[in-house]
Amino acid sequence: MSKYTHGHHETVLRSHRTRTAENSAAYLLPQLDPDASLLDIGAGPGTITVDLATRVGRVTATEIGEAELALSRELAAERGVTDIEFGVQDVHGLTFADGSFDVVHAHQVLQHVADPVAALREMMRVTRPGGLVAARDADYAGFVWWPALPELDEWLRLYRTAARANGGEPDAGRRMLSWARAAGATDITATSSTWCYATLEDRREWGGMWAGRVVESALARQLVDSGLASAEDLRRISGAWREWAEAEDGWISIMHGEILIRVPVQWRCAAG
Repeated sequence: MSKYTHGHHETVLRSHRTRTAENSAAYLLPQLDPDASLLDIGAGPGTITVDLATRVGRVTATEIGEAELALSRELAAERGVTDIEFGVQDVHGLTFADGSFDVVHAHQVLQHVADPVAALREMMRVTRPGGLVAARDADYAGFVWWPALPELDEWLRLYRTAARANGGEPDAGRRMLSWARAAGATDITATSSTWCYATLEDRREWGGMWAGRVVESALARQLVDSGLASAEDLRRISGAWREWAEAEDGWISIMHGEILIRVPVQWRCAAG
């Protein structure tokens, strides 16, 4: 089993709440039908989920536990979106029948699961023949920033080490096509896209988020408890994120890999 590296501290949720269908699922949006049924794996705080619900006929949102699912329930209620069903699910063993959905979507999920290939097989199984599986994940080794602060290199090394210790793959973006092929998919469209933060407002949001996350979140506790870093190390890294945010020439590009899988008519017979 894998462990969610980020945890659900407010510094993490603050970042996740900035995600929308437009900035996180643009590769999928042109493919959506207003009558489609959509399964959203790993809904998190629900910002993408609620956006998707305005574009399709029916959405089912899942998370790994009731506490995590409550976040998306609360947002849907706050925005008055009532046509979303919610349920606790494990993507390695979904309880839905074969072919239950027109579209199955996962954003920033495969990098955290124990077996991304098995997860994609399950996502394909519950998608109707001719339907779509859509997944997008970051690739931490593909992050590029300026100024070149050594503490940010240290941050990246520590994060990737911690994520792998938890059973995840932080450089998931570059592996998406490979995982899809290993899962048995043949009709795959693989793309990439980035989030780029270069304005003072954006830098302060992203840099401030990581400045807090690296000293307050589950990641911080893991790094200190495992001996990978000291509290002082993390305070130095936190300060570097704030320094980066205030740099007039500060810039960062966050690379993501994306896949769209068209599920073949023969999929369920071939799979089982």
